Amino acid sequence: MLEHFFQCPYCWEEISMLLDVSVSHQNYVEDCETCCNPILLDTHFDQGTLIAFNAVNLEQ
Repeated sequence: MLEHFFQCPYCWEEISMLLDVSVSHQNYVEDCETCCNPILLDTHFDQGTLIAFNAVNLEQ
């Protein structure tokens, strides 16, 4: 697992989430730990290294 810090697309607070490095591509929804809004996370790993990360506001 990798703890990744990023800015919430709703409240703009810096938050962190644990990402599973054993799965090369994931696309899932997780709530912000500060404002509780749902964030669409899209992650790409190459041999355990995070190569792409996107956190999207679902209300756009």
